[in-house]
Amino acid sequence: MPTAKKILLISTLVFSTLILSVCSSSKNASSPNSETVSQQKAEQPSKAELEEIYWARIDSSKMNFTEADVKFMTGMIGHHAQALIMSRLAPENNASSQVQTLAARIINAQKDEIATMQTWLRDRGQSVPEVHIDGLKLMIHGTGMDHSNHMNMAGMLSQEQLVELSNAKGKKFDELYLKYMIQHHQGAVTMVQTLINTDGAAQDEQAFRLSTDINVDQITEIERMKRMLSEIQSESQ
Repeated sequence: MPTAKKILLISTLVFSTLILSVCSSSKNASSPNSETVSQQKAEQPSKAELEEIYWARIDSSKMNFTEADVKFMTGMIGHHAQALIMSRLAPENNASSQVQTLAARIINAQKDEIATMQTWLRDRGQSVPEVHIDGLKLMIHGTGMDHSNHMNMAGMLSQEQLVELSNAKGKKFDELYLKYMIQHHQGAVTMVQTLINTDGAAQDEQAFRLSTDINVDQITEIERMKRMLSEIQSESQ
């Protein structure tokens, strides 16, 4: 069902068409006869026809994507999934309240963006990665991407680093989490820049909006985490 905004747009198109028809007829004759009026009405697109045009344009806009866009969405889903693994450790590893709050915010944001990217791929008939997390183990199904591929993306932690983070507790966890999440976020920024710098990529409106949102959010959080890490390190001196 069309949203209220879309219904309003379609209604506006119908109204605009009627106004243009009236203006045109007033130029041709001050008193149009019934035959002319009937002909004009017959030539006017119906609301159903305008709605069909609207949805056709929406569908067409979804086809304005490149292989680079698909690669970005597919890769970023796996990238975000590792951030979930890292952040889920915060409560059980006795992280500070500030780090637990940050981790919870990252979990919520990454989950939402994963769902958005999966929908983007599905709407365009592409393979959709399904994320499965088992402790520190990340499995991505449905894309042909193997473990080594998604572990080689910019900023991704090695399995050894994940184990190190998992074994850390309290203040040591806070420090490692911030250090590694800064690394992880910087990798995401690199992935966005690679997409933007690829000829023809990110022309799809949703792909452009999502990638730039990720870029801004990650940079903002990097600066916040750097301040938090600096405070922790100052307290240790």
